[in-house]
Amino acid sequence: MNYNKKTVYDIDVAGKKVLLRCDFNVPQDKATGAITSDKRIVAALPTIRYLLGQGAAVIACSHLGKPEPSFEKWVKKQTEKGKDPAELTEEKWQKSLKKLTLAPVAERLSELLGKPVVFAHDVVGPDAKAKAAALKGGEIMLLENTRFEKGETKNDPALAKELASMAEVYVSDAFGSVHRAHASTAGVAAYLPAVSGLLVAKELEVMGKALDDPKRPFVAVLGGAKVSDKIAVINNLLEKADTVIIGGGMAYTFAKAQGGSIGKSLCEDDKLDYARQMIAKAQEKGVKLLLPVDAVCIKDFPDPIDAPVDVTIVPISAIPADMEGCDIGPETMKLFADAVKASKTVVWNGPMGVFENPTLAAGTLAVAKAMAESDATTVIGGGDSAAAVQQMGLGDKMTHISTGGGASLEYLEGKELPGIAVIQNA
Repeated sequence: MNYNKKTVYDIDVAGKKVLLRCDFNVPQDKATGAITSDKRIVAALPTIRYLLGQGAAVIACSHLGKPEPSFEKWVKKQTEKGKDPAELTEEKWQKSLKKLTLAPVAERLSELLGKPVVFAHDVVGPDAKAKAAALKGGEIMLLENTRFEKGETKNDPALAKELASMAEVYVSDAFGSVHRAHASTAGVAAYLPAVSGLLVAKELEVMGKALDDPKRPFVAVLGGAKVSDKIAVINNLLEKADTVIIGGGMAYTFAKAQGGSIGKSLCEDDKLDYARQMIAKAQEKGVKLLLPVDAVCIKDFPDPIDAPVDVTIVPISAIPADMEGCDIGPETMKLFADAVKASKTVVWNGPMGVFENPTLAAGTLAVAKAMAESDATTVIGGGDSAAAVQQMGLGDKMTHISTGGGASLEYLEGKELPGIAVIQNA
């Protein structure tokens, strides 16, 4: 796939209406609806300020959460969750939608920009159309949650055409959503010239270079719970990296595949053959595959997750039957840290253990510290890895932290991302 794409710098937007797809899927307080982190809004500011500064009229759009735009489907989903269908009214459905309005995002965006943000109470309805038509250069508006429209997640051409009809240019700047072929992320590009925003451009530049033209040695660090989540990633990175490090819950499947005893540790028995194939592939390709040599084990999983817990450190191949491995041990921490420090490019996706628990976060912290202290280009592939690095206060020490968990994972798999494929090639 070609990642050399046109950006907002490559087109003239002066006096033009620009449909800007942002990622405003912000976390909110369940009780009050207050935004608990505005990082995603802040991440969109450079593109918004650039477009407004060039005299564009910006029509921003985004999804928020997973609203169900059909009353019938909402009833079905709620019933599956055990709710009484007799108590499920249209009023309650409408209330569930109101909780996912983008109105609070418009308010926060206005505060950050220091200028008014016009809010449309629909997506392609009369309010949106009228406000878009009246919008002048240097002004910005925000459409209501795109997922309030039934056709959004189906990439309905009719919805895409309606969205596109309000603008003259499409700018894709929601990296967290480019792996989805939705009407607002991909469909609109059939009707408008499409370029990337500055956030997406940076993701493509940094991650693209890390994967396709890395400074070597290139080390890929993979963690997380399941091998099945990372099958394509491991396979793809064994074609590109000099060293592949595997930690997290999926390491126990590899340990068992090699004949080890892993006690109650997480294991996907149907992936044992796959683990053996990857070990063989690494040998065949001359790639160093680093697996944990010791593990931090517990008898009972902490409840709540951050509660104090007693740990035992044992070789990963000799975990007692009544114990579960929940982090990499000190020998493994040193092994992994040494490999990271000797690298010139590091890409990391997935924690080394149950990092939500302070006692079981040491392995993840060791890898994060090694990356922070290295001279390498360090790329964090979104999701839990990004959360862990930020939680540990090391975010500003990394070259790049991806804004899209699912998108960055599919990027690492070598998949074509629909929201990137539609952007014009440079």
